[in-house]
Amino acid sequence: MERTGVQKLAHVLTILVTITFVCNLIALIMVPGLVHIGSQQGLTAWWDYDIDDTLHMLLIGGWSMWGRNGIQADVLSGFLLFCGACTAAILWQGRRVLGTVLKGTPFCLENAKSLLGSAVLCFLISGAALVRVIWRICYAQSIAPLFSYNTLFVPLFFLAGLLCLVISALFRQAAEMKAENDLTI
Repeated sequence: MERTGVQKLAHVLTILVTITFVCNLIALIMVPGLVHIGSQQGLTAWWDYDIDDTLHMLLIGGWSMWGRNGIQADVLSGFLLFCGACTAAILWQGRRVLGTVLKGTPFCLENAKSLLGSAVLCFLISGAALVRVIWRICYAQSIAPLFSYNTLFVPLFFLAGLLCLVISALFRQAAEMKAENDLTI
């Protein structure tokens, strides 16, 4: 059976989501090292080191620096690791949805559950960003953190979570209607 245009697009999207997922996992490994380099000398000093020193710090050394760079670096590392893990899980849920599209069964309860899981993960990222913004305001005793990327994460991921909830409800309704339709025929 020949694939439809939607299935061809889903195949391409599956490849792109998989590449993004792998890049996300690689970036997660490097987060503590990048935070350490950024908090100590700044990222411009990164080029002063040999490649083996840089790779060691990115892949292994940053993990041993927890608690040595100050509370700000530890909170930043924790926040980025948490958000990175959540986005990896969201990408995995997206792969699951695309997998059902490739099979030709997009309207199933599995997709509704995947989208519901993505919604919860989006709300968790939004909540973590809100906590980090509040923490930075209290720590810096300034309103400057209100003008950072973390502030944008709060409504952005909250709205993404709401969108995933709506789409999840639509998929659940469509799956129930399809099951009912299959029984009547």
